Amino acid sequence: MAMAVAQHRESSSGSNINKHLDNGKYVRYTAEQVEALERVYAECPKPSSLRRQQLIRECSILSNIEPKQIKVWFQNRRCRDKQKTEASRLQTVNRKLNAMNKLLMEENDRLQKQVSQLVNENGYMKQQLHTVNASTNDASCDSVVTTPSHSLKDANNPAGLLSIAEGTLKEFLSKATGTAVDWVQMPGMKPGPDSVGIFAISQSCSGVAARACGLVSLEPTKIAEILKDRPSWFRDCRNLEVFTMFRAGNGGTIELIYTQMFAPTTLAPARDFWTLRYTTTLENGSLVVCERSLSGSGAGPNAAAAAQFVRAEMLTSGYLIRSCEGGGSIVHIVDHLNLEAWSVPEVLRPLYESSKVVAQKMTIAALRYVRQIAQETSGEVVYGPGRQPAVLRTFSQRLSRGFNDAINGFNDDGWSIMNCDGAEDVIIAINSNKSLNSTPNPVNALPLLGGVLCAKASMLIQNVSPAVLIRFLREHRSEWADFNVDAYSAASLKAGSYAYPGMRPTRFTGSQIIMPLGHTIEHEELLEVVRLEGHSFAEDNAFLSRDIHLLQLCSGIDENAVGGCSELLFAPINEMFPDDAPLLPSGFRVIPLDTKSSDTQDSLATNRTLDLTSSLEPGPATNHIAVDAPSCPNIRSVLTIAFQFPFDSNLEDNVANMAHQYVRSIISSVQRIAIAISPSGLIPAVGPKQSPSSPEALTLAHWICRSYSYHFGAELLRPERPVGDSLLKNLWQHQDAILCCSLKPLPVMIFANQAGLDMLETTLMALQDISLDKIFDETGRKTLCSDFAKLMQEGLAYLPAGICMSTMGRHVSYEQAVAWKVLEADESTVHCLAFSFVNWSFV
Repeated sequence: MAMAVAQHRESSSGSNINKHLDNGKYVRYTAEQVEALERVYAECPKPSSLRRQQLIRECSILSNIEPKQIKVWFQNRRCRDKQKTEASRLQTVNRKLNAMNKLLMEENDRLQKQVSQLVNENGYMKQQLHTVNASTNDASCDSVVTTPSHSLKDANNPAGLLSIAEGTLKEFLSKATGTAVDWVQMPGMKPGPDSVGIFAISQSCSGVAARACGLVSLEPTKIAEILKDRPSWFRDCRNLEVFTMFRAGNGGTIELIYTQMFAPTTLAPARDFWTLRYTTTLENGSLVVCERSLSGSGAGPNAAAAAQFVRAEMLTSGYLIRSCEGGGSIVHIVDHLNLEAWSVPEVLRPLYESSKVVAQKMTIAALRYVRQIAQETSGEVVYGPGRQPAVLRTFSQRLSRGFNDAINGFNDDGWSIMNCDGAEDVIIAINSNKSLNSTPNPVNALPLLGGVLCAKASMLIQNVSPAVLIRFLREHRSEWADFNVDAYSAASLKAGSYAYPGMRPTRFTGSQIIMPLGHTIEHEELLEVVRLEGHSFAEDNAFLSRDIHLLQLCSGIDENAVGGCSELLFAPINEMFPDDAPLLPSGFRVIPLDTKSSDTQDSLATNRTLDLTSSLEPGPATNHIAVDAPSCPNIRSVLTIAFQFPFDSNLEDNVANMAHQYVRSIISSVQRIAIAISPSGLIPAVGPKQSPSSPEALTLAHWICRSYSYHFGAELLRPERPVGDSLLKNLWQHQDAILCCSLKPLPVMIFANQAGLDMLETTLMALQDISLDKIFDETGRKTLCSDFAKLMQEGLAYLPAGICMSTMGRHVSYEQAVAWKVLEADESTVHCLAFSFVNWSFV
């Protein structure tokens, strides 16, 4: 026994490593053999590698070891690596959970303090109510809790600035971790394991305020550096300029900053801020960056630079960043603003009086951005094809900034108003100084002999969700865009190719291919390349491709997500698509106009059921909410449109007329689309063409199945005959594409199951815009016309194999199609026609 123990100790020593084989014996390896095996494993970790076998054969020191023993050694070595990786992952998760637990405990302590304060205030108010009748002049009434006003300090000397900075720090900490503001949970942002952080908005205070806290896997100094660079993550920030910076006596820094913000629409002026920013480290090692406005509307740069801005006030705001054990940081963000809502039209004031808007546009955006940077730095996010995350972020920022530049049209950028259509509110602005060269690299510089012209407008739309509208505009470009205008814009990428639209007429084939480039961690923003296929009408150029490529940024298309607005921005690019490609963005921005009272409650209107078949959509992702009509207020949004066109000085008037007519046509198209996809009346309907007395989805499904059985003598849903909700579910999930069209002079689609929507590449809300003749090719239309009389007479028809078209222009083949009349309950009235496409697939 002693010898066995000695052998075991010897085998477990540093010079010998024992490996357990299948037969229960230990095999001893020398240190040289282990070193040789480690070298082979480091070079070829995969077990099926031929290179590994070659290295083993070339290593003479391993020649006396059996192949089976070597195989087991590599298996054990691989298992140890997996264990180490899993242990490291679990340690990381544990550190994050500990940090989040600490954050939640701190939040709980803050809430307890807030409750205690409210209880004390409630008791005080009760006492005042009891004594108010005894003496109206009681001096105790003067002790009501009020927020002390900040005494004005001399901002022209360092001592006065330091005094302001210390007061700002104290006030910020009371907002970030104390009870200075009555915070309530942000509607729609429920905390949980997958949540980005904890978000809150102010319930009742001066101005509008929002607060966020979360865990970020970056060091405090890196996070502070990112957040202080506000233009990099806040899309509405036009410019941030540090006028003065000096060191404070406690090791911190004080900066005087002038900041300009873009206006989100053409209906209101932009904002600017003149602020003091104080950066310091607390005694516990936490890093603080706090900021507040300095008094005086005339402070800051010269008046000429700020002529197009309204001076807004930044109440005490900032960032509190604390490092966590094991890496990462806990970040507290507070944004508190007074946006001077009096200076905007009344219809837009909800945008400037809502704490939720501030949270969506600034506070949540800041925390999401630093988390995005953290995941990209750690390698958790991988983009393709071969683009670096920083490059893709730059493209997104350039698209957004270019669009904001066009909407605001600042004089110091060279913009001037050419004319304004009072009836349509279409504004035409030109910029003769505009350049498409985005970088100092002269290779991609594009000379503009005239400049850039912008046609822009803003309008109010109602009863349509911004996410639904933008999603429709993205998926159905042919419904509103003119391919020839897109072709003209794309020609700007080729020097000297300016031509008035119509000189080279092209035909849009209907094919729109969207190729994703990247997305943010919560998919709230998508960057993609869109290819529009076109061909020339000229016979000599019939086979010459006229494809157009667009770089497109889409955000806010998830109805259930919390976002400040929904946007669809795009700019033409060439096929090579270099990193410094010049961009001239155009697009749409839809901003919901929530009332100020909606800050403290969830709005149920955005998920209102829009059609008969919305209950058919399975799974948690749809998350439709049934809402009674009286409790579902109208959705109001402001839509801003801006389209930019380069022009030659000789064609300025022609391009201006074209741009004006084009934007007016887009406004008409968007209004038509908004009416088509909006809910009508109090009863959910599939579209404006549908009568309010249309049957519910369950009744329609029953009519479809019963009529099929009546005409064909067989069951549509086999092998069992489902009833009730199961019938509706089975019809929705049927493998064949089932479509129903109305009996009108121009039949349009009124129903489709999931397979039908997939085949047509459309949505339930866009279904009513598809006519029956559009889904068949020429041969299919002829076949349908020849069999239509038989269908109406006999009630059924068999259509041979053929080709149909999706809404995206793709060809779809099917082995057979059957059609039948759908009869109502009296079995004599024809409600609609139904089609079933068997074994369909994209060609």
